[in-house]
Amino acid sequence: MVATALIGLSIATLLFLLAAGLTLIFGMLGVINFAHGALYMLGAFIAYEVATRTGSFWIALVLAPVAVALVGAVIEGLLLRPLYERDHVEQLLMTFGAILVIEEAVRMIWGFGYRDVPLPHSLSGAVPILGDDVAVYRLFLLGAGLVVGIGLFLLIEKTRLGMVLRAAMSHPTMVRSLGIGVDKVRTLVFALGAGLAALGGAIAAPLLPVQVGMGFTIIIDCFIVVILGGLGNIRGAVAAAALLGLVQAFGQTFIPAWIDVATYMVLILVLLVRPQGLFSLAPGRKA
Repeated sequence: MVATALIGLSIATLLFLLAAGLTLIFGMLGVINFAHGALYMLGAFIAYEVATRTGSFWIALVLAPVAVALVGAVIEGLLLRPLYERDHVEQLLMTFGAILVIEEAVRMIWGFGYRDVPLPHSLSGAVPILGDDVAVYRLFLLGAGLVVGIGLFLLIEKTRLGMVLRAAMSHPTMVRSLGIGVDKVRTLVFALGAGLAALGGAIAAPLLPVQVGMGFTIIIDCFIVVILGGLGNIRGAVAAAALLGLVQAFGQTFIPAWIDVATYMVLILVLLVRPQGLFSLAPGRKA
């Protein structure tokens, strides 16, 4: 039971890393980024490439999010910036187009085959916890999610940069009058969200086969997390990711044939009770 619970929390951590970027972009930019799964996949492939060339998982863990954050900055600057004042449908179509471009680029560079990223030696093996053997990498995943979650909270809630980010999204005209570049703030937010997606991909690479289309399977769960937690709510994303991760871990253990049904039942039940998500937002407050 302990091992199952920790596996569930590690799944929740991975979902949170992706959902946090998705939530951040939606909460501050109002953009539903369909390309988030493709950025996650791109992060995993870049992590594979860096780890293969350097022999260091840790260098890959740093460089992959940075590289994908730069890609995210380009996407925001070239594709999304002209669309902020237009209908949301155009933004959705643009991010869907970005999926096709990213996937085709990955296919041309790395091909269709599977890629494996070996576990770093320092994180291999298992440790006994309350009678169960738990993989060290699962514990590392939990720790990484905790660090990212605390870092995001401190960045948004406790720093001057976070204050500027919130103000630029809710009152862009006033922020512009103060001489602050709103366009740069928007680029920074999208790049940060893309970097979080890539961090999830890099961390998942030693656990899952790295392949084209790997983002499609997990992005559905991430959208469920965002809906369950409340659109644009980081705290809600944390709670919803934990709930979904535990449901999937225990479902895989006890009712593996019904795990998808259990996942969607949780979504339906929560929406019936709280259509606005587990953590509703106060007016004017996004994250």
